[in-house]
Amino acid sequence: MSEDFERWIRGAPKCELHLHIDGSLQPRRLLELAKKNGVALPYASEADVEAACAFTDLQSFLDLYYHGASVLRTEEDFYHLMGDYLAVCRSERIVHAEIMVEPQTYAPQGVSLDTVMAGFSAAIDDASRGWGQSVALILSFLRHLPVAEALAQLEAAEPWREHFVAIGLASAERDHPPADFVRLYAAARERGYRLTAHAGEEGPAAFVRDALDVLGVERIDHGVRAVEDPALVERLAREGIPLTVCPLSNVRLRVFDRLADHTLPQFLEAGVAVTVNSDDPAYFGGYLTENFLALHRELGLAIPTARRLLANAIDASFLSSAARARLREDLAAYGEG
Repeated sequence: MSEDFERWIRGAPKCELHLHIDGSLQPRRLLELAKKNGVALPYASEADVEAACAFTDLQSFLDLYYHGASVLRTEEDFYHLMGDYLAVCRSERIVHAEIMVEPQTYAPQGVSLDTVMAGFSAAIDDASRGWGQSVALILSFLRHLPVAEALAQLEAAEPWREHFVAIGLASAERDHPPADFVRLYAAARERGYRLTAHAGEEGPAAFVRDALDVLGVERIDHGVRAVEDPALVERLAREGIPLTVCPLSNVRLRVFDRLADHTLPQFLEAGVAVTVNSDDPAYFGGYLTENFLALHRELGLAIPTARRLLANAIDASFLSSAARARLREDLAAYGEG
């Protein structure tokens, strides 16, 4: 590990565009909330939770993920969940974060969107006042559930509309193609949401193409299997469609056996607007900085390429053009550390 690279990336202004807030629930907080809310868990210690993170595929992760999210019940719980992640943003100099919120995850426990958003918005307001943290929320839907439920959730989110900049589509990709959600994306577009979706993680490259052509998204979450279709890769580069890639997640979920096998260098060589993100950092072994450090260690990522990845994230964000310009100036002024 190069000390120069580590020093540089830790101090660089960063944007994170692919973060599921439930995936930042640390084992300590998980066990604390389970005890407070009387939720039985099959884990007696933080070590037990960490041992459960030996995933074999996306579904094995989702089973633990939804189990963990079940401990969140009160406004205070959601305040702490968001606050814990935003404290990481402050320590890692993640100056802007676009965070996926998935209200359908909490519905089985009878938790209302009002409870969720009261806690989240209070934590975001505190971080904004406290150190100028920039946050945008993405209303994310679970693709393994019926589209009718997603449409109902979209309608239920209207009182909180000003807090959400975009919609997204997450959860199990296999057997749930983008075409299933045409009505949802049409309704969101009419309401003025920006559009993104998970595609090409466990699903094929065709799902990436369909997310673009059928749903009309402007950003692809993951997208790593697009490399299987050279014409699609060329299109992504030509049209400047960003990919929010999550390297440590891809290894933990067995998309790649080793980080050394990751296709990120191929996308960069092809001119695709790749960004680096942490996805579900509490479960996948690291936050945003750790993802960059792992790329440096395993793929030889150097400062000039890391700078390009950081610039890609600024440009791919859903911030205003003026806000993006300010962040680009901050990154340019950062120098070489």
